[in-house]
Parts: sequence; C-alpha cells; structure tokens
Amino acid sequence: MKVVIAGTGCGHRTLTSRAYEAVCKAEICIGAGRVLKELPDTSAERIQEYRPHEIAAILKERKPENACVLVSGDSGFYSGAAGLLPLLEENGIEAEVLPGISSLQYFSSKIKKPWQDWNIASAHGVDCDPVYEIMKAKPVFFLTGGAKSACYICEALAGAGLGALGVTIGENLGTEGEKITEITAAEGAGYAFSELNVLLVDRAPLYQKRTPGIPDDAFIRGKVPMTKQEVRAVILSKLGVTDEDVCWDIGAGTGSVSVELALCSRSVWAVERKAEAIELMERNRSKFCAWNMHIVCAEAPCGMDELPAPDAVFVGGSSGQLASIIDMAHRANPKAKVCISAVTLETLNEAVTCLEGLGYTTSVTQVSVSRTRKVGALHMMDAQNPVFLISGS
Repeated sequence: MKVVIAGTGCGHRTLTSRAYEAVCKAEICIGAGRVLKELPDTSAERIQEYRPHEIAAILKERKPENACVLVSGDSGFYSGAAGLLPLLEENGIEAEVLPGISSLQYFSSKIKKPWQDWNIASAHGVDCDPVYEIMKAKPVFFLTGGAKSACYICEALAGAGLGALGVTIGENLGTEGEKITEITAAEGAGYAFSELNVLLVDRAPLYQKRTPGIPDDAFIRGKVPMTKQEVRAVILSKLGVTDEDVCWDIGAGTGSVSVELALCSRSVWAVERKAEAIELMERNRSKFCAWNMHIVCAEAPCGMDELPAPDAVFVGGSSGQLASIIDMAHRANPKAKVCISAVTLETLNEAVTCLEGLGYTTSVTQVSVSRTRKVGALHMMDAQNPVFLISGS
C-alpha cells in the first residue's frame, strides 16, 4: 500500500503538479467534502472523511494499492497530517507527504506583503486569545474557524482599546468568490464575513519593555491611591509571573500594578469598583499599550467567579472583603501564587490567617522606602509609609 498525504492549496487553481499526479494514480481519495469537490475528475473513489483515526481505519480495512489523503492548504500548516502520520506508522503503513500552497502564502501574495515576519496564530478549532497574540510586536496572521471567527477577533481587539487598528480579511481564497477587505478592527466587529476567511492584523503599538518598577510620575494619576514604584517592583518579584500566566489584580486603583503585570504576562484581569479609578485605568492602559489588561468594574468578590483561572493573584484593596476574595481566588486555582499588600497590622493578621487556613505557606515582607527631598541647598530622606507584602503559595 502506498499512501500520499497531499496539501491541495486554496482550491483547484493552486493544486501542485505532484499532488495532481497523486490524485490521478489513486484508487481512493479521502478528505473533507470541500476539498474533494475541488479535485480534478478521475476514476478514484472519493470518501468524505477528515478525522485522522477514521482515515487510518479506512486505509487499514480497504488496503488500497494507491491512496491519496487530501488536506486543504499545506500539509505542514495546521493540517490533519500531523495527527494522521503517527497512526499510519503504528499500523505499518508508509506515507509520503506532499506540500501545498497554504492560505498564508496565497494571502501574502495577494496583498503583496512578505509573511516572514508575521506572528502566526490559529483560531481554527483551538483556544486563541487574540489580544495576547498582538502583544508580540509583530503583525498577526489568524487562521479562523468556528466560534473564533474574524468577527470575534475584531470584537476582542476593539474591546481591548484597539478599535482603530487596521485589519485585512481574505475571504474564500482561491475561489470565484475571493474577496480582500481592508478595514479597522472596530469596523470588523460588526462585519458579516463568509465562513472561509483569514485575517491579518497590523502591528499594534507597544510600550518598550523594561525591568519592573516604572517611575510613579509616568502614570496618569488622580486622587486614587497608587502602589509606589519600589513596592511594585517587589510585588512583581514575589509573584514571579511568566509570559504565559493569567493574573488577577483585585482593587486595582489607578492600574499601576495591572500595567506592570500586563507587560510581562499573558493577560491581567483588573477588578475595581470606583468610577474615577476605572477611568484612570483605561487611560493608563492606552498610555502603556497594556492591551491585555482587562478592566472589570465590580466590587470584589463580585464578578470574580466569571474570570479565567489565575496563575498569580495580587490583592491591593479589599474593602473589608479580604477573606472572601482569598477564598474565591483559592477556589479558582489552589496553585496560584498570591500576594497581598497591607498597611495595617489588622489586615496583615487577617491575610496570614486566611491563607494559612487554606493550606498556603506564607511569608511576610515589610517594604520601607525613603526618598530624597530637597530642603534649601540640602537633601534629606523623606520616609514613605511602610507596606507589608504577604505572599502565599
């Protein structure tokens, strides 16, 4: 038995000569209905199936001398070949893999832009966070499908404050109904796209990354309390977030901690109840290009049960609900790292008691910062209020 897995490109007009030869030699051709419909007329039996296990079972049962499994686009670009090849090997079936012209290549040629520097993301049948993908300082090419449509991606970008960002949509590529559209993310959020589409998002503006501890005067500030630069740097070191972590910032205030977390994590969910603080957070999100900072207007713990499970939780303000907030975070993910700031001994005691009651190992750090203040021609140290940081894991 000889099995050829061939990429069919974007319709019959992009079928390679080698794929055409494989189709003509095959006794049976297996693939999704849309792919089979685009094939040239041959005497081969056509079997509509795209699932790897089912395809392997068909080949094992039928034992054709020559079979061709067709996948759309390129066989090495988010295709079923990756799942099928190990199954064929398990059953002792040899397979040859033929590349095809992917939607990425075809789309790139149509809009006359090289794709070598694009960030490539699939939203076709897999979990995809569009805002996280655009935080990588590159234009982003999205393969779309199912619930994660081009419209969904545009809505997510517009909701993050990127409604003005340019997007280019390619619909029905390689067919008579092919269409290329250039609009903004805000316009795309209400656009009726065809089922088959890909999406290119322009490079989003990003803040130049730096070590933790952005200067206080860089933030837009009002009368809302803000965690100071030196304390923020310690908080980030205690939480130790990575670029794949989901973070919570409860009682986010001006969003200074949220912004710093956003610049080094996958996403941040900032919960705050004060309208003035929400406005400041939105302005600081835009200033620091912290597009992956999601602002939630609620009084914690209300609304926390709807947030994605966190890897790291910072509690900067609790309005007397600290025990309930800690309990909610623990139930969302018992393995999440927790850091709580306190300026009173009573809050310190409550935080340690609550965390240890849930089985956390705790440590307490007191951060005391003094800054220089000019007095005439001289300088003196001006002490800031000491802050307790309670860490739990």
